[in-house]
Amino acid sequence: MSTCVPGRLIDNLAEGDRYGADEVRKVVSMAGVRQRHVVDEGTTAADLCRDAAERLLDRLGWSRESITGLVFVTQSPDYFLPSTACVVHHWLGLSDTCAAFDLGLGCSGYPYGLYVAASMLRAGGHQRILMLHGETPSRFTDPDDHATTLLFGDAGSATALEAGDDEAAFCLHTDGGGREGLIIRGGAFRDRHPANPRHLALEMDGAGIFNFTIKRVPPLVADTLALSGKHVDDVDQYVFHQSNRFIMKHLAKKCGLAESRVPMTIEDTANCGGPSVAVTLTRTLDTSRDNTVMLLGYGVGLSWGSALLPIRAGTPMLHAVLGEAGVPA
Repeated sequence: MSTCVPGRLIDNLAEGDRYGADEVRKVVSMAGVRQRHVVDEGTTAADLCRDAAERLLDRLGWSRESITGLVFVTQSPDYFLPSTACVVHHWLGLSDTCAAFDLGLGCSGYPYGLYVAASMLRAGGHQRILMLHGETPSRFTDPDDHATTLLFGDAGSATALEAGDDEAAFCLHTDGGGREGLIIRGGAFRDRHPANPRHLALEMDGAGIFNFTIKRVPPLVADTLALSGKHVDDVDQYVFHQSNRFIMKHLAKKCGLAESRVPMTIEDTANCGGPSVAVTLTRTLDTSRDNTVMLLGYGVGLSWGSALLPIRAGTPMLHAVLGEAGVPA
């Protein structure tokens, strides 16, 4: 696994002149976001994922011809069409026998993407698959809305999967009735050119999302453990989507999880959507030993899901800032 964040770093506490020092301190204290990595104009989620993928393929030594599937999970596409997967497929120099397609998922996208990639491997005909998950939520926000602007950063990830004997457990759920809890109303074909320009930016019902998370995620943890036949202490890390520090601490307590098993990276990399799961893994997992991890995504859709899987000792976990000794986007 490899992750990449943009080189542009914003200190939230330096935003006091714009939003009010007290308001900024309140957001930093509750959400836990001290700084955010955000893209410059012209840099996209595809660029971040390309950089992560190039690093990972170099580390693994995989030939490009050996990859038979590319799954790109994003709600920050380069274009309406073609799919971003086709764009990155060309950049990476993959074979024309490689299937490539997008999944339009956000906060829950990491476990969903793993499930699709794993299903392709189990179905046969594939030996190696790249699952990319990238988002640039900083581009969705209204700069006058401190509740969202101070919360979001950007990131890309690349995960390499091979056919093997390891077992994984997945639980995937949806409640489309809550779709307006996180929504960008305009810009697509329901409202191509909205009269209200605010409809081109993210709207978030903070209280509603909090209630959804507290209601849905604890049963998700319990169901995933039951499905896999494991006890809560059999899992080394519970890696939550880095939504909000207050919410994650509340979830850990409600699920009976020791804080040492719930890593948090939101202070340094903000809420970067679904790729925050991968960012947290690459920055915190001890790869000197075997691990069992539960990966938990939840949010926009409303959608939530989990993946419980083994990660073997020595598995590459790479994390970089775009522009640092790597392939330029």
